[in-house]
Amino acid sequence: MKAFIRTFFASVLAIIAVMALVIGLLASQAGKKEKIENRSWLVLDIYGDIPEYGPPADPMAQLMGGDVETLQGFLDNLTKAAVDERIEGVILKISANNTLGLGKLQELRSGVAKVRAAGKKVYAYADGLSKGSYYLAVACDSICMPATAYIEFTGLGATSMHFKRTLERIGVRPNLHRIKDYKSAAEIVLREDMSPEAKENTLWIMDEYWQVIMADLQADRGLSEEHVVALMEHALFTPEEARDEGMIDEVLYWDEFANRLKGEKDEELRTVASSRYEDESFDKVGLKGKKKIAVVHAQGLIAGRKSTINPMLGMVMGHESVVSDLRRATKDEDIVAVIFRVDSGGGENLASDLIGHQVEVTSQVKPIVASMVDHAASGGYQIAFRASKIIALPLTVTGSIGSISGKMNIGGLHEKLGITHDNVTKGPNALMWSPYSDFTEAERARFEDDHWKSFNLWLARVAEKRGMSFAEAEQLAHGRVWTGRQAVDNRLIDEVGGLDRAIEIAKELAEVPASEKVEVVHFPEEQGIMDMILGGGDTSVTVKWMIYRFIHEDLAATWDLVAAKLVGSPRMSLMEDLPIR
Repeated sequence: MKAFIRTFFASVLAIIAVMALVIGLLASQAGKKEKIENRSWLVLDIYGDIPEYGPPADPMAQLMGGDVETLQGFLDNLTKAAVDERIEGVILKISANNTLGLGKLQELRSGVAKVRAAGKKVYAYADGLSKGSYYLAVACDSICMPATAYIEFTGLGATSMHFKRTLERIGVRPNLHRIKDYKSAAEIVLREDMSPEAKENTLWIMDEYWQVIMADLQADRGLSEEHVVALMEHALFTPEEARDEGMIDEVLYWDEFANRLKGEKDEELRTVASSRYEDESFDKVGLKGKKKIAVVHAQGLIAGRKSTINPMLGMVMGHESVVSDLRRATKDEDIVAVIFRVDSGGGENLASDLIGHQVEVTSQVKPIVASMVDHAASGGYQIAFRASKIIALPLTVTGSIGSISGKMNIGGLHEKLGITHDNVTKGPNALMWSPYSDFTEAERARFEDDHWKSFNLWLARVAEKRGMSFAEAEQLAHGRVWTGRQAVDNRLIDEVGGLDRAIEIAKELAEVPASEKVEVVHFPEEQGIMDMILGGGDTSVTVKWMIYRFIHEDLAATWDLVAAKLVGSPRMSLMEDLPIR
């Protein structure tokens, strides 16, 4: 009894302590909310991990791990800043160390263009620029850097990694079947190099990237393709060299840059952080309408039932979570249309199909527009193709209609470790999926036949939905990957555009006048701290998000510091090469 009483009161005290901590944190956060003054500059910090939408259990992650900047938050803020009379202009603080893919960069470029079209200035202030971050910076009115910053401006490159020899050495044999030649992800374990098909696919994607980026650099900075190639030959630039080449405009430290922008009577430049500006409602700046359009966000690896955070893989999209959000948007009578915002390179076939089925169900009740971001490929395309309309950004990676299935035989590894197996079976094919043996010839034939049936069902649905014959759809499938621009030409999507265009199309389909304002609501809804404490959230997801951010940001930064110490380089990070799909 005494032990019970001690445990009981200890639990009560722990709860009180946690509540006091949370209340204190909330009070401190509330105290930081300052009034936005006239002649303020909105500052977007383009740094670190920037997902399309906030991770699950976002508020706790903010309190414990810092504000989570998202593409959606940036786009919302740029939309508000364009019409908010208190906002003088926008500053993009750009680092080469960010996770924005070309699709997200194009979306941000459109947001910058919206602010500039409203007659307001947008400046880029960068401490480091790679070709990706430079592509964003050139969309601004002017680019400034401090004297010790750096620019790395090289050609496009792609590198694949292969583990075939490693698996052979440790006694692991892949028993995989891929559909088909262009589904290059399987080559990581099946080959020691890229297949001709994988190289072909990568090159036609790379050619598309090249054309779009060259045209934008010409339009934004007046840099001809010949000049750009010459810059790539030089590769590494000091800010002074970049200024002399016309790549940037001025070499200034932040205080010098801020003094240029502040008002004559201001002691300091008035700035507003993006996280603070997100608290400003659309209604406050006159952008809220009576009718609602829902944006359902679907991002990350498609796997399992519930959306969560994997400490190593990042966001995971669970089919039950996404289906639940789609159903809520479908049943809400105040919502006239849905935008299905997809940013995923794929995942499980079953989970993808279940989400895609709900998209089709929704389309029978109200318009649903699929809006693709960086990636909507493989399973990412499977969840989207049944929408009423499909749009993608020009450099979105989409398609990859194909499949990889099978098992890994780790029996050889166990043998090397001295592990033995024995078994008892009853009935045929009892050990077909055993991880300690290869498929028999009969099992392999049965497995591959089943795999083809599953794939052909998916391809037939794509062909029917996109108005093609099966043969026409097959010419676009078997793992082939396309950009958004190419996907339009191939009829896999309807047109290119970002979130703004998706909203326009949703209004058209819902017969809402183009001039009428609408309220945009987002799913999943953000949960407050008290909701999480009272059971409305998943604290374990929050912990996983914190671990993921630690691994991908703090540990990565530590590694960069160590590398810089070893090689004596001031360059702390590089943008990723073109990914291999």
